[in-house]
Amino acid sequence: MTADHQALATLLAEVRACTVCRSASPLEPRPVVRVDARARILIAGQAPGRGAHESGVPFDDASGDRLREWMGIDRDTFYDAGQIAILPMGFCYPGTGSSGDLPPRAECVPLWRAPLLASLKRFGMPLITGAYAQEWHLGAAAGYVTALVRDWRSTWPTRIALPHPSPRNNIWLEKNPWFVAEVVPALRTHVAALLS
Repeated sequence: MTADHQALATLLAEVRACTVCRSASPLEPRPVVRVDARARILIAGQAPGRGAHESGVPFDDASGDRLREWMGIDRDTFYDAGQIAILPMGFCYPGTGSSGDLPPRAECVPLWRAPLLASLKRFGMPLITGAYAQEWHLGAAAGYVTALVRDWRSTWPTRIALPHPSPRNNIWLEKNPWFVAEVVPALRTHVAALLS
């Protein structure tokens, strides 16, 4: 094992043992993250849902099915950390509010984001899903998801903003058919090239 791989293994062990948010979390902390220095694609998401918290598997739900469809890949490829890193803004389930899951816990970003991103030396494109990830990665103001996604060509192919793939966004997808018509085919082609 190289020094870089050992350092990442140590860092991931620290992340997985983290309990910083314990007093404010609805459930016992269970950080859900997948990072490997060989990953070619980074999925920068929001936070694990309750199902991911329980299983320890990110995007193991309808959101993941849709995201894999958009990317044009199967489950085995999606969950191969040597190809795809999954690094949400918050690593633990934040709880549920009146209109869905609460925002990602704020503790993760200052503690873990920079060193984990620094360990990803090969990734060719981040897929930045949802407003919280877009605000951090793109400096986007809240409420501008549609504008960021519509302007996808301005950051292509180094990064791309995507709507959150949750079924809660079905109305957004119906109102914005250009996303599936224009963005998804380009995304699939680029994902295939990065993973080949």
